[in-house]
Amino acid sequence: MSAEPSPRRRTGGRSAVVLTSIRKAVEELIAEQGSDAVTIPMVAERAGVNHSSIYRRWGDARTMINDLATYRLDPDRPLADTGDVRADLATWAQELLDHYGLPVNAALLRGGAAAAGEGESDCLRDRRAEAAAFAARPGAAFSGDDVIDKVVAPIIYRVIFLPWTLPDVDARSLVDQLGDRLN
Repeated sequence: MSAEPSPRRRTGGRSAVVLTSIRKAVEELIAEQGSDAVTIPMVAERAGVNHSSIYRRWGDARTMINDLATYRLDPDRPLADTGDVRADLATWAQELLDHYGLPVNAALLRGGAAAAGEGESDCLRDRRAEAAAFAARPGAAFSGDDVIDKVVAPIIYRVIFLPWTLPDVDARSLVDQLGDRLN
Protein backbone atom coordinates (compact mmCIF):
# COMPACT_ATOMS: atom_id res chain seq x y z
CA MET A 1 0.00 0.00 0.00
CA SER A 2 1.59 3.27 -1.05
CA ALA A 3 1.20 6.44 0.91
CA GLU A 4 -0.58 9.29 -0.78
CA PRO A 5 1.75 12.12 -1.61
CA SER A 6 1.28 15.13 0.61
CA PRO A 7 -0.19 18.16 -1.10
CA ARG A 8 2.37 20.62 -2.33
CA ARG A 9 2.42 23.85 -0.39
CA ARG A 10 2.54 27.06 -2.30
CA THR A 11 5.33 29.21 -0.99
CA GLY A 12 3.97 32.36 -2.51
CA GLY A 13 6.70 32.45 -5.15
CA ARG A 14 4.52 33.62 -8.01
CA SER A 15 2.34 35.76 -5.76
CA ALA A 16 5.38 37.39 -4.18
CA VAL A 17 6.84 38.17 -7.61
CA VAL A 18 3.52 39.68 -8.76
CA LEU A 19 3.19 41.77 -5.60
CA THR A 20 6.76 43.03 -5.93
CA SER A 21 6.16 44.03 -9.56
CA ILE A 22 2.94 45.83 -8.57
CA ARG A 23 4.69 47.72 -5.76
CA LYS A 24 7.51 48.73 -8.07
CA ALA A 25 5.04 49.87 -10.73
CA VAL A 26 3.06 51.95 -8.22
CA GLU A 27 6.20 53.60 -6.87
CA GLU A 28 7.47 54.41 -10.36
CA LEU A 29 4.12 55.79 -11.51
CA ILE A 30 3.69 57.93 -8.40
CA ALA A 31 7.21 59.29 -8.81
CA GLU A 32 6.51 60.09 -12.46
CA GLN A 33 2.91 61.32 -12.32
CA GLY A 34 1.78 61.79 -8.72
CA SER A 35 -0.60 59.60 -6.76
CA ASP A 36 -3.80 61.21 -8.10
CA ALA A 37 -2.97 60.16 -11.67
CA VAL A 38 -2.30 56.49 -10.88
CA THR A 39 -4.95 54.03 -12.04
CA ILE A 40 -5.17 50.28 -11.73
CA PRO A 41 -4.96 49.73 -15.51
CA MET A 42 -1.75 51.81 -15.58
CA VAL A 43 -0.27 49.77 -12.74
CA ALA A 44 -1.32 46.49 -14.37
CA GLU A 45 0.30 47.45 -17.65
CA ARG A 46 3.53 48.62 -15.98
CA ALA A 47 3.69 45.55 -13.71
CA GLY A 48 2.83 43.14 -16.52
CA VAL A 49 -0.11 41.62 -14.64
CA ASN A 50 -3.80 41.32 -15.37
CA HIS A 51 -5.77 44.24 -13.95
CA SER A 52 -8.30 41.83 -12.45
CA SER A 53 -5.58 40.54 -10.08
CA ILE A 54 -5.12 44.05 -8.73
CA TYR A 55 -8.85 44.76 -8.47
CA ARG A 56 -9.36 41.46 -6.66
CA ARG A 57 -6.71 42.31 -4.05
CA TRP A 58 -7.43 46.02 -3.49
CA GLY A 59 -10.65 47.00 -5.21
CA ASP A 60 -9.51 50.48 -6.20
CA ALA A 61 -6.37 52.55 -6.70
CA ARG A 62 -6.76 54.58 -3.50
CA THR A 63 -6.93 51.46 -1.33
CA MET A 64 -3.93 50.01 -3.16
CA ILE A 65 -1.87 53.16 -2.60
CA ASN A 66 -2.86 53.29 1.09
CA ASP A 67 -1.79 49.68 1.55
CA LEU A 68 1.50 50.20 -0.28
CA ALA A 69 2.23 53.40 1.67
CA THR A 70 1.95 51.36 4.85
CA TYR A 71 4.17 48.65 3.41
CA ARG A 72 6.97 51.11 2.68
CA LEU A 73 7.60 51.85 6.37
CA ASP A 74 7.41 48.35 7.78
CA PRO A 75 5.21 48.37 10.90
CA ASP A 76 6.86 45.14 12.09
CA ARG A 77 10.39 46.53 12.14
CA PRO A 78 11.96 46.73 15.60
CA LEU A 79 12.05 50.12 17.28
CA ALA A 80 15.28 51.25 18.89
CA ASP A 81 15.37 50.24 22.57
CA THR A 82 18.65 51.30 24.15
CA GLY A 83 17.16 52.21 27.51
CA ASP A 84 17.37 55.92 26.67
CA VAL A 85 13.85 56.94 25.62
CA ARG A 86 14.98 60.36 24.41
CA ALA A 87 17.66 58.88 22.13
CA ASP A 88 15.32 56.13 20.91
CA LEU A 89 12.60 58.66 20.04
CA ALA A 90 15.15 60.81 18.21
CA THR A 91 16.32 57.76 16.23
CA TRP A 92 12.71 56.98 15.34
CA ALA A 93 11.98 60.60 14.34
CA GLN A 94 15.09 60.63 12.14
CA GLU A 95 13.93 57.40 10.52
CA LEU A 96 10.62 59.09 9.67
CA LEU A 97 12.41 62.15 8.30
CA ASP A 98 14.73 60.04 6.16
CA HIS A 99 11.90 57.84 4.92
CA TYR A 100 9.55 60.68 3.97
CA GLY A 101 12.42 62.72 2.57
CA LEU A 102 12.26 60.43 -0.46
CA PRO A 103 9.73 61.88 -2.92
CA VAL A 104 8.07 58.54 -3.71
CA ASN A 105 7.50 57.84 -0.01
CA ALA A 106 6.06 61.31 0.50
CA ALA A 107 3.75 60.78 -2.49
CA LEU A 108 2.67 57.40 -1.10
CA LEU A 109 1.91 59.02 2.26
CA ARG A 110 -0.20 61.73 0.60
CA GLY A 111 -1.99 59.13 -1.50
CA GLY A 112 -2.59 56.89 1.53
CA ALA A 113 -3.97 59.79 3.54
CA ALA A 114 -6.25 60.80 0.67
CA ALA A 115 -7.44 57.19 0.31
CA ALA A 116 -8.33 57.05 4.00
CA GLY A 117 -10.72 59.98 3.61
CA GLU A 118 -12.13 60.84 7.02
CA GLY A 119 -10.85 57.59 8.49
CA GLU A 120 -7.41 56.91 9.89
CA SER A 121 -4.87 55.74 7.33
CA ASP A 122 -3.02 52.50 7.93
CA CYS A 123 0.20 54.47 8.07
CA LEU A 124 -1.08 56.74 10.84
CA ARG A 125 -2.44 53.74 12.73
CA ASP A 126 1.04 52.19 12.64
CA ARG A 127 2.71 55.43 13.81
CA ARG A 128 0.18 55.65 16.67
CA ALA A 129 1.03 52.11 17.74
CA GLU A 130 4.73 52.94 17.70
CA ALA A 131 4.16 56.16 19.68
CA ALA A 132 2.12 54.21 22.23
CA ALA A 133 4.94 51.68 22.54
CA PHE A 134 7.37 54.50 23.40
CA ALA A 135 4.89 55.95 25.90
CA ALA A 136 4.57 52.55 27.59
CA ARG A 137 8.29 52.32 28.33
CA PRO A 138 9.40 52.57 31.96
CA GLY A 139 9.92 56.14 33.08
CA ALA A 140 8.06 57.72 30.16
CA ALA A 141 5.78 60.48 31.44
CA PHE A 142 4.10 61.23 28.13
CA SER A 143 1.30 59.65 26.15
CA GLY A 144 1.30 58.26 22.65
CA ASP A 145 -0.80 61.26 21.62
CA ASP A 146 1.92 63.56 22.99
CA VAL A 147 4.41 61.85 20.69
CA ILE A 148 2.05 62.15 17.74
CA ASP A 149 1.40 65.85 18.44
CA LYS A 150 4.99 66.91 19.17
CA VAL A 151 7.09 64.60 17.01
CA VAL A 152 5.06 63.00 14.20
CA ALA A 153 2.64 65.82 13.31
CA PRO A 154 5.36 68.38 12.50
CA ILE A 155 7.07 65.85 10.22
CA ILE A 156 3.87 64.87 8.43
CA TYR A 157 2.82 68.52 8.04
CA ARG A 158 6.11 69.26 6.31
CA VAL A 159 5.90 66.13 4.14
CA ILE A 160 2.48 67.18 2.88
CA PHE A 161 2.77 70.96 2.69
CA LEU A 162 6.46 71.93 2.87
CA PRO A 163 8.52 68.97 1.63
CA TRP A 164 11.49 71.15 0.70
CA THR A 165 11.92 72.01 4.40
CA LEU A 166 12.35 68.41 5.62
CA PRO A 167 16.17 68.57 5.51
CA ASP A 168 15.99 71.49 7.98
CA VAL A 169 14.11 69.50 10.65
CA ASP A 170 16.17 68.31 13.60
CA ALA A 171 14.82 65.07 15.07
CA ARG A 172 16.27 65.82 18.52
CA SER A 173 14.57 69.21 18.68
CA LEU A 174 11.22 67.58 17.90
CA VAL A 175 11.75 65.08 20.72
CA ASP A 176 12.80 67.92 23.03
CA GLN A 177 9.27 69.30 22.56
CA LEU A 178 8.20 66.60 25.01
CA GLY A 179 10.26 68.53 27.57
CA ASP A 180 10.74 67.25 31.09
CA ARG A 181 8.39 64.33 30.49
CA LEU A 182 11.40 62.42 29.14
CA ASN A 183 13.72 60.62 31.49
